[in-house]
Amino acid sequence: MDGLPVYEILREAGRRWPEQPAIHDEWGSLSFGQLLEEAEKLKRCLMDLGVGQGKLIGLRARNGRYFLIGLFAIVGTGAAVLPIYHQLRKEEIDSVLLEAGLHGLLDDRSGGPYFQLGDELIRLESDSFQYNSIPSASLFPPFPLNDPPAFVRFTSGTTGKSKGVVISQVAAIERIEAANAGLGLGPGDTVIWVLPMAYHFVVSLVLYVRFGVAIAVSRDFLARHIIGLANRYSATLLYASPLQIRLLAADQGTERMPSLKKVISTSAGISSDICQAFSRRFAKDVSQAYGIIEIGLPLLNSRKSSDEPDAVGYPLPGYTIAILDEQHNPLPAGRVGQLGIRGPGMFDAYLLPFEKREKVLVNGYFLTADYASQDPDGLVRIAGRAKSVINVSGIKVFPEEIEAVLESIPEIKMARIQSVPHKLLGQVIEGEIVLHEGTSVDIEAVLTYCRKRLSNFKSPQRLRIVTELPLTGSGKLMRS
Repeated sequence: MDGLPVYEILREAGRRWPEQPAIHDEWGSLSFGQLLEEAEKLKRCLMDLGVGQGKLIGLRARNGRYFLIGLFAIVGTGAAVLPIYHQLRKEEIDSVLLEAGLHGLLDDRSGGPYFQLGDELIRLESDSFQYNSIPSASLFPPFPLNDPPAFVRFTSGTTGKSKGVVISQVAAIERIEAANAGLGLGPGDTVIWVLPMAYHFVVSLVLYVRFGVAIAVSRDFLARHIIGLANRYSATLLYASPLQIRLLAADQGTERMPSLKKVISTSAGISSDICQAFSRRFAKDVSQAYGIIEIGLPLLNSRKSSDEPDAVGYPLPGYTIAILDEQHNPLPAGRVGQLGIRGPGMFDAYLLPFEKREKVLVNGYFLTADYASQDPDGLVRIAGRAKSVINVSGIKVFPEEIEAVLESIPEIKMARIQSVPHKLLGQVIEGEIVLHEGTSVDIEAVLTYCRKRLSNFKSPQRLRIVTELPLTGSGKLMRS
C-alpha cells in the first residue's frame, strides 16, 4: 500500500493513538485503533468482491463512524471513492451513477436501500453495508493521471450543472497539510460535526484523522444539542455553515461553550450581523473560511475575525491569490474582479468531460467563479458568485449582498434574490424570503428597510414570502 498515502493516514493514527477517541456518534465512542480495525475488515471484504485500482466506488452513508470506515476502506483497496449524500432522491442518485460511471455502490441503507438486493451484505460491529457491483465498461480515470486518484466529488451545482472533481492521493495529502498550517489542530482537539459528511471530507474528516482530532457528531441542527455536545466532550472547534451559526446565535438560553477555541463558518458567505450576534451570545468570534473542492482550504480569517467578520481572510501558507479583470490581468487592491488561486493540493482533473487540471488553469491560477477584492494588507472579501451576478443598467449587482441585508431583519430566516427582465433597465431585482416560525413582517416596511441601506439599483422591487427555499446537499442556496 505504499502508493496509497491516504490510507496510511489511518494506519498511522491507529498506531499512534490506538485508545484515543476518533469519533463520538449515535453508537458511542470509537477509538482510532477500532476505526482502523473496522476499516481493515471492510477493505478485505471489498477486495474479495473485486474492488481495487481502476475502480470508482460510490459511498452512501449517513454522518457517523460508518461513513469514515467506508471512506478509508474503499481508498485502502486502491479504488477511488465518490461520496453520495444519503438523503438524495433515487432520481438524483440515478443521475450520479450514470454520469460518473460507478463500478459499485457501498450503501449503509440509512436513506432506504438504493438496490433492493445486494451482491453482498457486509456486517461490521454495530451495523452493516450492502455492496452492489455495477456493470461498467468505463475506465477510471479515462486517461492516465500522474498520481492515483483517491476521491471524486461533484460540485454543488448551485448555479449550473455540477462537475465531478478528481482528487489524487498526493493532492489530498498536500491540501490536508496546507490546511492545518492555518487550523493548527492536533491530539486533544475535538470538533463538533454538523455538516453532511458526503460534502465535507478531505480537509475536514481525513485531516482530523491525520492529526488525531476527535469528531463529535451532532444528530441535528438544534442549538441545545450542539451546545450540549460541545460541553460533554470539551470541544475545541465548531466547523459549521452560516445556517447553523445563525441558529446558535438565535438561541435564547444562557449556556455557553467555554472550551471552544475556534468557530469557523464555511460553505457560503456569512454576514457580520450573524457573526456579531453569535459573539454576543457565546463570547466567541466567528472566523470565515473559504473552501473550494478544486483546491481545499486556501483562505481563513483568523486574524481579523472580530473587526472584519464578513471577510474570508488571508491566504494560508503556500497559496497565492490574484484578483483579475475579464482579460485575466491583475487588478489593484480594492478593485472587484475574478478570484484566482494557486497552491498545493489542487484537483487533478474534471471527470466529465474528462479534462486535466493543466487545461483549466489560467497562468497557473484556478478561477473560482467568485468575484472578490483584496485589501492592501492581503485580506480577501467575496463580492458574489460570477454566475449569479445580476446586471442592472450595466452595473454588476451581487445577490449575496442584498440577501445579507434582508437576513439582518430578525424575523427573516433566509432570503433569495434573483432578477427579472425589464424593458428599460435590462434586469430588476426581486426576492423571496422565509420567516422564522411564528413571526410576520410588513413587505412594504422590508422594502423601505432595504432602500435605506442599499443603492436604488440594488434594492428589491418586489418581495414575496415563501415557506422554504431550495438548498443543495451541502447547505448552499440553489439559484434558478
